[in-house]
Amino acid sequence: MDTSDPEITFDSSGICHHCRRVREQYLGKRWFPKDDGKRLNAIVERIKADGKGLEYDCVIGLSGGVDSSYLAYVVVKDLGLRPLAIHVDAGWNSEIAVHNIEQIVRKLDIDLYTEVVDWEEVQDLQRAYFRAGVANQDVPQDHVFFAVLYRLTAAKKISYFLSGGNMATESILPTAWGYNASDAINLNAIHKAYGERRLRTYQRMSFFENYVLYPYVHKLKRIRPLDYMHYDRDEAIAFIERELAWKNYGDKHHESRWTRWFQAHYLPTKFGFDKRRAHLASMVVAGAITREEALARMAEPLYDPHQRAVDEDFIIKKLAISENEFRSIIAAPPRHYSEFANMEWLNQVKNRVKPLVRALRG
Repeated sequence: MDTSDPEITFDSSGICHHCRRVREQYLGKRWFPKDDGKRLNAIVERIKADGKGLEYDCVIGLSGGVDSSYLAYVVVKDLGLRPLAIHVDAGWNSEIAVHNIEQIVRKLDIDLYTEVVDWEEVQDLQRAYFRAGVANQDVPQDHVFFAVLYRLTAAKKISYFLSGGNMATESILPTAWGYNASDAINLNAIHKAYGERRLRTYQRMSFFENYVLYPYVHKLKRIRPLDYMHYDRDEAIAFIERELAWKNYGDKHHESRWTRWFQAHYLPTKFGFDKRRAHLASMVVAGAITREEALARMAEPLYDPHQRAVDEDFIIKKLAISENEFRSIIAAPPRHYSEFANMEWLNQVKNRVKPLVRALRG
């Protein structure tokens, strides 16, 4: 990590606050890479007991990416659970992502529910975010994914969502590089400022639904199994290539054509943020690679020029904007999410109350 994170601090030994936070707040408390399996086995037994008599005992999200693909194998083959896989198609899937999802569902013999979001609405919202010039351009995809997933899980009376999120590759991610994708107030404000059509079917999730209704009324529990085991992304890729005929799409989250371009060009060019830095730093902290290996990977080209040209031509047509507007938006000064209405104050209250709630729940 470096000062492309404007909030970073270093101690006298040159260790940044991200590394210190991982060691002090996560390791052994929320992250157990050397666990003997007892914690995860206990969770699995509870999931099986609570799901007895139901068609599915848990839900998993499936994007075709490394983490969710590897998790699907673990959930079915290693843990013996009966998941319903959910995929939300927001219009940006690469052909490789589609291939990977098809292979996983077939080889693991699991049911897949796919929600296809109305493209004209996603297009309008994505275009609004692009014109707003904020950092987190993945909100239109991420927000609807969780809104669909949580509502479907609650409707089917399933109590567990197993996520591919993990500390091994995501323990470090500067808050200054993006913003909470769950903030429907911020989403609505950006769309109101730059959108051109009503979002009639695009599903949104309120603060109440996200932090009260689903976790406390529907008792939905979000579990990250990969945090209870040794997880090495490079090893996982080799494994799922062999076992699931999975195809590699490149860097993290590049299974989406939009995300590939936004992370590999828009963020570095407009904001100076290279997300590879955070993911590689996470892998260094996890012991998966050395700092020297991470620096060597950082020295590799971020984006193949030909691929970038192909992606940009695709995006311009997909968003139905002119090339002149496209270039002008990238060249314009970056903007901060706080320039639009948001519920950050509610998130701050939630973060202060959460430790108390955890203590009361034992």
